[in-house]
Amino acid sequence: MNSGPPRTQPVGRGEKVRAAVHAATLAELVEKGYAALTVDNVAQRAGVHKTTVYRRWKDRESLVVDALADHAALDVPIPDTGAVESDLQALASSLVRMMTGSTGQAMMAAMFSGAAHVPEIADARRHVFDDRLRRAEQVVTRAVERGELPGGTDPAELLKALAAPIYFRLLITAEPVDEVTAGQAVRIALAAARADALRPRPGTPPDQ
Repeated sequence: MNSGPPRTQPVGRGEKVRAAVHAATLAELVEKGYAALTVDNVAQRAGVHKTTVYRRWKDRESLVVDALADHAALDVPIPDTGAVESDLQALASSLVRMMTGSTGQAMMAAMFSGAAHVPEIADARRHVFDDRLRRAEQVVTRAVERGELPGGTDPAELLKALAAPIYFRLLITAEPVDEVTAGQAVRIALAAARADALRPRPGTPPDQ
């Protein structure tokens, strides 16, 4: 009996190959974890020969890095409801959906396992989260301009406060995360911001 990954139909060239290999890489991460991920299994699942994979990616580390970078490049809708609470609720709900879906699970497997000690993957992890923070900061900036939050509220610190309860459950306590978790995260972040507790950290450059 073949205990390897599911074999798919052969795929074409170019972007189709890249997309198939990325999808296979994420699927292998979810099912087996980073330690058991192999180029052979990724190639079999993607429906390509392993030499095709090696022509584009030199090893499994570069495969994972490229898959994460591709994920980071996806367009993430930024809410603009006109109210900070509903904007933050949309962001928190989106984070919950992403991290409980297959792509989010693959990201967790790559980022918070032995893979995290690989410099290239650690850099990719930072890029993913830095990119998400940078895109979402406008939600906080608009709220300050509307007078919903104190002047001087640090957008990055507020967004970290929003994400922290979600990641704590995912990574530390292994509790389920859902819309209730998202709502609690919003209330915690807003309470801290309105108490003027989320100003820039001392020594942080003005443009960060």
